[in-house]
Amino acid sequence: MLHALWSFLKGVWVALDGLRKVLHLILLLVLFGLLLIAGQTELPLVPRRAALVLSPDGYLVEELSGDPLERALAGATGELRGETRLRDLVDVIDEARDDDRIQALVLDLDDLAGAGLPMLQDLAQSIRWFRESGKKVYAYGESFSQRQYFIAAQADEVYLDPMGYVLLEGYGYFRTYFRGTLDKLAVDLNVFKAGSHKSAPDEWTRTDMSDEDRENAGVWLGALWDAYKADVGAARKLEPGLIQAYADEAAEGVRATRGDLAQYALARGLVDALKTRHEFEEIVAATVGRDDEDDENGYSAVDWRGYLPYVRAQRELREFGDQAVGVIVASGEILDGRRGPGLVGGDSLAEVLREARTDDDLAAVVLRIDSPGGSIMASEVIRREVAALKAAGKPVVATMSTVAASGGYYIAMDADRIYAAPTTITGSIGVFAVIPTFQDTLGKVGVTSDGFGTTRLAGQLDLSRDIGPDARAILQASVEHHYRYFVGRVAEARKRRAEEIESIAEGRVWTGADAQAAGLVDELGGIDEAIAKAAELAGLEEGYDVRWMEQELSWQEALVRRLRSGAAWLVEAVAPRRVNLPWLGDTFARARALLGLAAAGRPVYLCSCRVE
Repeated sequence: MLHALWSFLKGVWVALDGLRKVLHLILLLVLFGLLLIAGQTELPLVPRRAALVLSPDGYLVEELSGDPLERALAGATGELRGETRLRDLVDVIDEARDDDRIQALVLDLDDLAGAGLPMLQDLAQSIRWFRESGKKVYAYGESFSQRQYFIAAQADEVYLDPMGYVLLEGYGYFRTYFRGTLDKLAVDLNVFKAGSHKSAPDEWTRTDMSDEDRENAGVWLGALWDAYKADVGAARKLEPGLIQAYADEAAEGVRATRGDLAQYALARGLVDALKTRHEFEEIVAATVGRDDEDDENGYSAVDWRGYLPYVRAQRELREFGDQAVGVIVASGEILDGRRGPGLVGGDSLAEVLREARTDDDLAAVVLRIDSPGGSIMASEVIRREVAALKAAGKPVVATMSTVAASGGYYIAMDADRIYAAPTTITGSIGVFAVIPTFQDTLGKVGVTSDGFGTTRLAGQLDLSRDIGPDARAILQASVEHHYRYFVGRVAEARKRRAEEIESIAEGRVWTGADAQAAGLVDELGGIDEAIAKAAELAGLEEGYDVRWMEQELSWQEALVRRLRSGAAWLVEAVAPRRVNLPWLGDTFARARALLGLAAAGRPVYLCSCRVE
């Protein structure tokens, strides 16, 4: 009896201790979440009259990379994030257009590091719609890079610091070649490819650009630059030839202004006036007024990051439709297995697609692609899930962002419709495999390899030895087989003969406009057009919801998101004035791992095209 009582009491103690630990953990999580919320410089109660300040950090991306919890911590400590999601910027501008409290948009682009031209064009379109609502758009920069200036040019008034400059240098495609280094290291590189224009392995096998790569690059680079000049010219009411002349005649023009780069930009009509930041703030204040409680900007303002939670909360309240269009983002290099945000994992993206297939509330799916390609196996896993969605009766529309090349095109080809921006980089239908061997490198220090195998193939893929003839034949045959399969799948999906697709394949790169003319793309347009088409194919009427689908969040990520969204709603609903908590504060280079291609177990790759 005593033993039983002791066991019971001990069990109760263990249970109570466990409950104490759980409650302690919950309390810590709540406090941690509140700290993260407080880390936002401003919670989103918008002044009655203000300017929305758009100040993106780092690179514009379709999907933020890395761990969401780490990103939240970086925001809480005021660190630069290195990336800004395009969708967030577009959403805040679109919401502010109809918000009577937002009287103007201020473009502060000093921290914008880069973006693909299609992303810049999407953002520019939202800014133009904002202007068409009758509200003013101002841009100010201590200097403007080419990408920054594309966005700044959309403003009603563009101001430059008197000590600044506008740098327009056109588009360039320059690659770093490692053949000379590999020769010095005595690394023997074995390349197997299908497609005469498949230039991805050239950086390892050549010391300069091939004629095919140069010819192809001249076409698509010229198209990008023509589009840039046309868009900037239309925004600034300048002839495209004047944009070209600004770059070509820069040396002569700057000499004429005695080295004053700002005056050169002003003289050529790229900016409206040269102003210090303080003078610029006075101009904006004349439109939106001043905020006596916050003199950080010199005028009444709300930062877009503080406005974003309000936008999200408002949209959640409006989403009550019975059915929705799901949007799934595939951003980054396509790799096998599960991958975090910023990379496309074959298994992880397939999981999201399967979730969309089994969700009765989703009537159609839009696949947003910004990928240079990658593993053929991972691409095939994703393609099969796209085909399964169609087989389940759910329309799939693919929409291409900056780049959807090779593997990026592979995962799009089975969609019911394919949309691309005119300046999207796509195509590159080809396959390659790269395997380095180190027998000569090891030989320099006296290391040799010898042994015995029970079959002809044994040891022929040992990286310390030269690849054997049987292995070479197998690898080349495998690459050619995958290429034929790729071409055949495209032909089947596009309802064309394989010979027709072969004529536009061979690894050639196309702009979206040229891809449409070649029959690889159905329509030119952005994500809004793709969503509308998906809804049309599903027979949805006006009032349907749009649901952005992501990989399943961990409990930490879900907690942070829910706390932030709840705080945004609460502050907007009940706070008497804006809450300010200042005490917590407020290129891209990926070197493809040569050994990784061989060590991955699946050395056949579709592509890893990179567009700078």
